[in-house]
Amino acid sequence: MLSNIEIAQQAKMKRISQIALERLGIPEDQLEPYGHYKAKVSLKYIESLKDRPDGKLILVTAISPTPAGEGKTTTTVGLGDALNQLGKKAIICLREPALGPVFGVKGGAAGGGYSQVVPMEDINLHFTGDFSAIALANNLLAALIDNHIHQGNELGFDVRRITWRRVVDANDRALRQIVIGLGGPGNGYPREDGFDIVVASEIMAIFCLATSLKDLKERLGNIVVGYTRDQKPIRARDLKAHGPMTVLLKNALAPNLVQTLENNPAFIHGGPFANIAHGCNSVIATKTALKLADYVVTEAGFGADLGAEKFIDIKCRKAGLRPSASVIVATIRALKYHGGVEVKDLGRENLEALEKGIVNLERHIDNVRNRYGLPCVVAINSRAEDTEAEVKLLIERAARYGVKVIRATHFAEGGKGALELAREVVRLCDEPNNFRFVYEDNASLWDKMKAVATQIYGASDITADTKVRQQIQQLQDAGYGHYPICVAKTQYSFSTDPKLRGAPTGHVVNIREVRLAAGAEFIVMICGDIMTIGGLPARPAPPSLHLDDGGRVGGCFWAPSGGGAAAPNRRPFSFLPVFPRFAHRRSALLADPRRAPLCSQRRRSPETSLPVRTIVERIGSVVWEGGGSIACARRR
Repeated sequence: MLSNIEIAQQAKMKRISQIALERLGIPEDQLEPYGHYKAKVSLKYIESLKDRPDGKLILVTAISPTPAGEGKTTTTVGLGDALNQLGKKAIICLREPALGPVFGVKGGAAGGGYSQVVPMEDINLHFTGDFSAIALANNLLAALIDNHIHQGNELGFDVRRITWRRVVDANDRALRQIVIGLGGPGNGYPREDGFDIVVASEIMAIFCLATSLKDLKERLGNIVVGYTRDQKPIRARDLKAHGPMTVLLKNALAPNLVQTLENNPAFIHGGPFANIAHGCNSVIATKTALKLADYVVTEAGFGADLGAEKFIDIKCRKAGLRPSASVIVATIRALKYHGGVEVKDLGRENLEALEKGIVNLERHIDNVRNRYGLPCVVAINSRAEDTEAEVKLLIERAARYGVKVIRATHFAEGGKGALELAREVVRLCDEPNNFRFVYEDNASLWDKMKAVATQIYGASDITADTKVRQQIQQLQDAGYGHYPICVAKTQYSFSTDPKLRGAPTGHVVNIREVRLAAGAEFIVMICGDIMTIGGLPARPAPPSLHLDDGGRVGGCFWAPSGGGAAAPNRRPFSFLPVFPRFAHRRSALLADPRRAPLCSQRRRSPETSLPVRTIVERIGSVVWEGGGSIACARRR
């Protein structure tokens, strides 16, 4: 079977102006083209759509991520194509891929197989420059802060209490904590600083929640960047930074229009992560799509406990959106992993492990139906090794919740493979739902966090040290108590421990740090060991990415989580080749983990606390990054 990039490069794309006019009725003069196959839709044109009725909004979410991959983006694309094949006017809305994962472990985020958005290479790399604009705006504000202090500090910054960090669109653990201003008086005042990945920037969140340029500027001005010695907040507007920042973001705020392999329209705009940010594409793109189509299929990052919860409690709350139905994506492989099976054994039938692992799916179903109040369907991203007995067991268990399970083969067949799923989604959209938030605006910040932890994560309680509790109370007293919360935690478990698979209960969620995002209008609760900028793995992916003599991108954009489904002849996942030098030594390494070259300098990663044996057992399917996240398997 062809690789994702080979499939994408063989696509018969139409000019984006043709897609816009024929499928959406957007005149060519309302597009800002970036070549022949990408364009931004002008904000002026979007404003003209405000009186049109809205279509139906469909949320695609998933079970808790695993190294086996689920395929949420792939399913979003396949479902959108299938709806169009049924004669429905449908648009998909996705987030833009970040370069950190593209050159790290996860790889690209444009779907997989025959359910992709194109031009895939452009989308996965610089695309239309939105992330660069966001990084520039973020770092301009950082530069203005330090320049202000250097020039006399009229606003009275306490350099120990500057909260604004710099960003970069890369995984680089060396930048997490740094000291700036070294080298003498001409270089400013030395102080501690640090970098986040650009998708964790508050400006990324503001960008995705803003409804207009005016709203964008207002939100940028509200950013709290630091405090004085007497604890008074200093905002971006105090530095007169919000004007130039808005100018840098002016063009980026217009949503990007591309197409699927089947020439159906797709908006790809914004890209906050769901484990360290709110995990949803831009409000502008979603609202525009709702004015242009009868059905809009969008996704929220990672599992329904993270991206979907934030989609509901942050994006829908702030933007006045109301989804009609939800799709929960799973693979049988991933559910067996949650049942305790290691990656190397996932290809074998194992009903006992599947039954144990289904509890993860059941928790997500319960959350979507009973906590968010949405009708849902489970989409099994089908693989060739799935057995009939496994599928039957999954269907029977889901039936207890009144939820239909549908096998989808869109990875191998495109929209045709998701037609049954599309029909069920249309049916669900016509049903009444009880959409609701997890907590009310007037609940305290502490109670909001406790509601999410106990109702969504299955925790028994939440904790925080005295300093963090004081910070939360100070934010409450300062008038920020009505803000929603944005939980930053591992995506691999309902708990804060990425190794706890399935559906753990009774655990305690510890709040390690709290951050105010006054421009985005939410409070970030950082829990467990999650980092806001990742580190590269031992073998950054993709090692084969290159430019040939003709200027064409070659190699692979790894996308294990975007390619869960398989054609009958699809190559299986390979495990050891990620670290080929280990292949002939695996047995010896398991017998004596001290011989692992991976851990020659450290017997234990201080950021993940994974013992050497655990790492060795996962060679080729799971590797650690500095950010404490467990990486996905790669294919040959």
